[in-house]
Amino acid sequence: MAKLLLNLRNVPDDESAEVRALLDRHRVDYYETRPSPWGISAGGLWVRDADEFARAKSLLADYQQARGEQARAERRRELEQGRAETFGSLLRTRPLFVLLVLAGMALVASLVLLPFLLLSR
Repeated sequence: MAKLLLNLRNVPDDESAEVRALLDRHRVDYYETRPSPWGISAGGLWVRDADEFARAKSLLADYQQARGEQARAERRRELEQGRAETFGSLLRTRPLFVLLVLAGMALVASLVLLPFLLLSR
């Protein structure tokens, strides 16, 4: 019976292509389901053989660890070179956006806490 290896929701195209290439390189028998036209399902990569699933999962874990290390190294390089987007740089370039987002967060937090504050009186 087939098992879902990777849900493709919010997975970048380059990552899904690299995972497909990884599975092909290691001769893992898989198939792909496409996203639904209404956005209910995001699609996924499925391993056909349940016995092969553990090996595929291990390959995917190794790949994701390497990709994470690569992304963290790239982020460190960008921070060192001053090219990375930070809260301070976003505040300097888009102050109105930052203030509106912070005001929205404060509004949501106050609405969530309002019942508790009213009950405590």
